[in-house]
Amino acid sequence: MKATRKLPKPTQSTSSHCNNFKDGAVVKLEAETIVSPNDAHSLDGNCNSAETVKVSPPKPVQTKGCFVFKPSAKKRRKTPTVEDYFTHGCEDTENSKLRFRNCQTLWEKMKADTELLQDELNRKILDSLLAFIRKSVSTFQRGTDDWASGMRAHEIPTAALVLGVNVPDHDMTFQCLSDQLQQSVTPFVVSVQATECTALNHMLQRVLERLMGTSVSVDNEEEPEQCSTNVNQKRVHCSLITLCNWYKTVTKVCSYCKERTSVGKDMQQHPPIVVIFKDLEAFTPKVLQDFILICSRYVEQLPLMFVFGIATSPSTIQHMLPHSVSSLLGIELFQSLSCTQHLASVIDKVILTSQFPFKPNGKVLQVLVSIFLYHDFSVRNFIKGLQLALLEHFHSQPLSVLCCKKEAALVHATELSHRDVERLQQLPSFMRYVEEQGPQEQVELLTSDDHVKEVCQKLLKDLCKYHKNYYTTLRCLHILTASLPKYPLGKQIRELHISCLEKNVWENDEYVCAMQLLRMMAKDELTSALQKCAEILKSGKTKKMRATLLEMKKSRRTKEMSQFEIFRDQALEFIDSLVRSHLAPPESQPLYEVCYYSSSAVLRRHLNATPRTSIQTALSNPYHYLKNEDLRAEDGTVSNAAPDICIVYKLHLECGRLINLYDCCSSTPTSARFIQAVSELEFLGFIKSTKQKTDHVSRLTWGGC
Repeated sequence: MKATRKLPKPTQSTSSHCNNFKDGAVVKLEAETIVSPNDAHSLDGNCNSAETVKVSPPKPVQTKGCFVFKPSAKKRRKTPTVEDYFTHGCEDTENSKLRFRNCQTLWEKMKADTELLQDELNRKILDSLLAFIRKSVSTFQRGTDDWASGMRAHEIPTAALVLGVNVPDHDMTFQCLSDQLQQSVTPFVVSVQATECTALNHMLQRVLERLMGTSVSVDNEEEPEQCSTNVNQKRVHCSLITLCNWYKTVTKVCSYCKERTSVGKDMQQHPPIVVIFKDLEAFTPKVLQDFILICSRYVEQLPLMFVFGIATSPSTIQHMLPHSVSSLLGIELFQSLSCTQHLASVIDKVILTSQFPFKPNGKVLQVLVSIFLYHDFSVRNFIKGLQLALLEHFHSQPLSVLCCKKEAALVHATELSHRDVERLQQLPSFMRYVEEQGPQEQVELLTSDDHVKEVCQKLLKDLCKYHKNYYTTLRCLHILTASLPKYPLGKQIRELHISCLEKNVWENDEYVCAMQLLRMMAKDELTSALQKCAEILKSGKTKKMRATLLEMKKSRRTKEMSQFEIFRDQALEFIDSLVRSHLAPPESQPLYEVCYYSSSAVLRRHLNATPRTSIQTALSNPYHYLKNEDLRAEDGTVSNAAPDICIVYKLHLECGRLINLYDCCSSTPTSARFIQAVSELEFLGFIKSTKQKTDHVSRLTWGGC
């Protein structure tokens, strides 16, 4: 009997479902596939030929696909530039681009001058450090047999650099030192901080990695993930023996040929390895001691040198290192310029000059100086605050288009629009100027735009002349009063400048006291002070004032004592007339709003942050920061959509000194979220645990204990 096989007719169907899509859309495709019975039958190789095999079709198999279509380049969103951020929200968009260019040009000039000044101030201390390092290298190179040199050779040369408490400025000083060392002394310079050297092996690892430029392995601290990612990277063992072998190899291969590179002219055959400890006070004493002890054993093989960055006092070394460790160091002390002197130089270079038209008024300058004196002593942060004031002035004042050099300001004055002329007429200083004019002139100033532009050019010239005479007279008055007992007008010139900005300085009692003390000054001291004033007036090109002072000075040399008293009174009267003529506050000058920034509250809010006030505002009114309409509430209430911590904060305000958590938790639907919100409130410092009552916490604000 012949075997037969009944097979269904092979079928194959596919149904796909596609969704319409656009550019940037993610498309999902689903396909239903039925496998052919022939394929299933071919899998059954052991079936009997005499049997009839029936193969039922399998169940449909569903597959999904995800396809990403990138949008075209034309539809991509343009990244906003700095100019776009500046012009967005400006009161006057017509000249916003011109104001931005003026602001950028002025800031670049101020930044370049301050950087040049800082380099000049740090040059002396850096030159001394470089000379010390070169001298130490020569001792290692010679290898003399002198007993004293031999004793010094077993010590690690260490420079104790006292930089002061202005820690934010230290990075710039160390970066400048590192660059000069790499250019003229040695390419092997490494800087470490306390935060990355919590243990000895970590410190060794950082030093070796930054010197050798390769990955360094630490025993028993290899993480599996880190090992898997760095399989192809060469790793070396973390020890100073590895550093010695690497140093010998590098010095032999490179040999720093003086003929090849200009950098190698000042470098020795064996350049030193300089390790800079940026914040010595923050290092763990035990870690630092062990590192020094290990390095002292390799001082004959490695020309090691240390630079200690000290913020407080040189006695820190004695407190951190015992005598057994400090005796291994050849320490030499270097003192940098104090931060107050540095600030005085920056103010004298950037603010007390007629070179830059932008000026902060008395309150703004007082805010910047107060933040410097009572917070961080950072000159860099002071310059950043001045930059913020400059940016706010050009952004918020449409007439700041005239705050530029004299020639450019006169050109911009002729190009003012009608809207700008109206703003000019609405300035308080210009309105006072109009009131002082005659009736016919007042009509012209209020009706004719062309006449206002002409007067604006004249007032801008007068404002430039005012600044020139103001700073010259200010320096003369400071020279005469800076050495007086108890410093009635201030020891620093910035103090005198702030007093002159606030009101008429000659109306102060301190000014009257200073003039009385000047009349009691000795002849030699007064003559020397007047000679300095004459030099300042000479640089200011005020020939008439300089000639008068020189005449008084000569007369004092030739006349008798009674005559000296007469001419002394005349000289002081002349100085007093200069003060009354040229040291009037800038508010008395027309168009002073063009150059002076006066929004001290805005500057204080940005720079002098109040964390507690910000936290309380965020918890009591979350809409203030989140700007979500669901969170908007009135009458001091909190919306139900507010975060849990805001609701718990509101509940805690309604409680007394002790808060019952059980009662509060029973009124909330989810206890887990309530406990988390209470923990966050405790972390912020509003409540704390107490043992007085069970399930209670103690309130810490508004009368809490």
